[in-house]
Amino acid sequence: MAVAGWRRARLYPARHPCNSPDGSGHHSPDQRWDADEGNGAPEIVSASTVVQRDSNNWHYDRVEVLKGPASVLYGEGALAGVINKVTRKPVLGERHLDTLLSVGSFDTVFAAGGVNLPVSSTIAVRADASYQRSHSLYDVDNNDTFSAGLTASALWKPSDRLSLLVAVDHFEDRYDATYQGLPLIPGEYALRPSDAVTSANGLVADRALRRRNYNPQGAYSGADETTVRSRLDWSIGSGWTFALDLTGYTAKRAFLLADSQTFVAPTAALPNSSFRQTYQDFRHDHQFWNARGVIGNDQSIAGLRNRFSLGVEHNDTDFVSLRQTAPTSALPAVDVRNPAIVPLPTGTAIFTAGNVTFDSKLKQTSVFAEDALNLTPKWLLVGGVRWDHMELDRATIQDVTGAVDRNSPTFDPVSWRAGTTWDVTPGLTLYAQYTTAGSTVSSILLASIANSRFRLTKGRAYEAGFKASAWGGRASVTGAAYRIEQRDILTRDPNNPALAVQGGRQSSQGVELSGVVSPVKALRLSGGVSYTDAQYDELSELVAGVRIDRSGNRPINVPSTTVNASALYTIANKVTVGGFLRHASAFYTDTANTIRVAGHTVLDASLSFPVAPQATLTLRGRNLTDAFYGEYSGYPTTNVYIGAPRSFEVALATRF
Repeated sequence: MAVAGWRRARLYPARHPCNSPDGSGHHSPDQRWDADEGNGAPEIVSASTVVQRDSNNWHYDRVEVLKGPASVLYGEGALAGVINKVTRKPVLGERHLDTLLSVGSFDTVFAAGGVNLPVSSTIAVRADASYQRSHSLYDVDNNDTFSAGLTASALWKPSDRLSLLVAVDHFEDRYDATYQGLPLIPGEYALRPSDAVTSANGLVADRALRRRNYNPQGAYSGADETTVRSRLDWSIGSGWTFALDLTGYTAKRAFLLADSQTFVAPTAALPNSSFRQTYQDFRHDHQFWNARGVIGNDQSIAGLRNRFSLGVEHNDTDFVSLRQTAPTSALPAVDVRNPAIVPLPTGTAIFTAGNVTFDSKLKQTSVFAEDALNLTPKWLLVGGVRWDHMELDRATIQDVTGAVDRNSPTFDPVSWRAGTTWDVTPGLTLYAQYTTAGSTVSSILLASIANSRFRLTKGRAYEAGFKASAWGGRASVTGAAYRIEQRDILTRDPNNPALAVQGGRQSSQGVELSGVVSPVKALRLSGGVSYTDAQYDELSELVAGVRIDRSGNRPINVPSTTVNASALYTIANKVTVGGFLRHASAFYTDTANTIRVAGHTVLDASLSFPVAPQATLTLRGRNLTDAFYGEYSGYPTTNVYIGAPRSFEVALATRF
């Protein structure tokens, strides 16, 4: 899944009982070269799709964060990197059953199991199932959650030169009265004002509203997704290989919610503070298929090792989205302190603020090539280029009047990269790389007609770093410095502020450092720190009819510093005690940088020990200091997602 961002994907542990804090290593160009080999069938989704929802991570063998310009092979517009979700796959010759059962705070229950069975010496199958329910993963009122998954796959490997993997994945979830974050209110009306959020106009996060949910009765979000995929790997001989991926995906999603609140101060008629709300009803009907073939060669050229790959990819997407919006008058005002659960509005007449259907068809064809040449056994050069041809057929239908606006733009971005690595010593590798990419100004399937008529934004990235290991492999450290630039983002016409034009620019630059050390066999210490200086180099917005310059401001939801650290100590080769720390500095929820969410530090701990030869019991505590903090701001800017409070969990894992 291609990810375009300021720098990497900033990962937090998912709100999931079986998840534990962890870090990810850095992939330098030569490491990333082989990232696609042996991974089974990767999930190949790029500009043709929208962001997929969270799913139970039991089903994944690993989630690879391929940092840097991996977009050349995996999708356009991914300057910051690519996330590759690799599901569990069958293993030949192994017969085992894995299970996990956990219970925890907020009445959370999770159960999962997976079985790997050999059918013959050349065929194996695997199936995994998971189920989770909770009163609320954020400890919010009227927010029951449910998710389930079922994945199955079969591997046929008649020889070391040929393998075929076929798999099907199904995930579904439902969140009652979806949590949209804590609405900020004026400090003078807050019962327990906190310093978690500060703003220029006096808005604060009131701890007394921590568990309140303002969605109407029956509001929810849910999804039902199914993916069928296959992967053929063939070692042809004489250094030649061939891989073919086929993927089909279908999903239905629905969102019924009050997504924003407007504070109303007490009056004689309404003696209590209240919120006026907007109500939205969104639906997605999404189908997607993809075919991707790659031929590769690993041979010597003039005595130098050379690895080359050439690939072609095509995908086709049908996406229909109903998007209905009702004004604040459609729902009755709710008491800020004791919101009454009002019924959902009925009928379509209320959707006067917006009632539109997007009908999008997208065809994308790509050709890509990459080459890695060892000039010496220690010096590697890597280069790659990718061309994408995207044809979008968009109909925007006004559901009330029946008016239709059609647009059929085409895009032909070319992305390329160049990199090098040098093994200075057996324990030290240096690398550098440069990449370019292009992307649409907004999500291509949901872009407005106006946005779909803009040209692509362009970006480039520079990066250099190192990876070092010492002490017999018991210590390692990686570091990187980078700069990412993006131009032709949307801004305001300086001569006519009412017009949106391209010409804005944004950039980020920073450094990252991470390391792992085991001073003794029983102790493992790891940690990482990153610093990002991100800003709008050129951006203008329209506020009350006036053009405002946002140049120099920090983009929303981007902290300047993140830190993670962990320590695992094993006693008598049986009992493992762990401690985990996560820190993120302050960020802003708006481009004006007037609403500031304070930085936060979260402490977690774990204790695991065997209770039987094939069973391990683990106790976990999260947010042990019960920190009250904002972790993200979605829409609108005055709503902030508050991190889950202190919680505990006990989990039993078995393997037979």
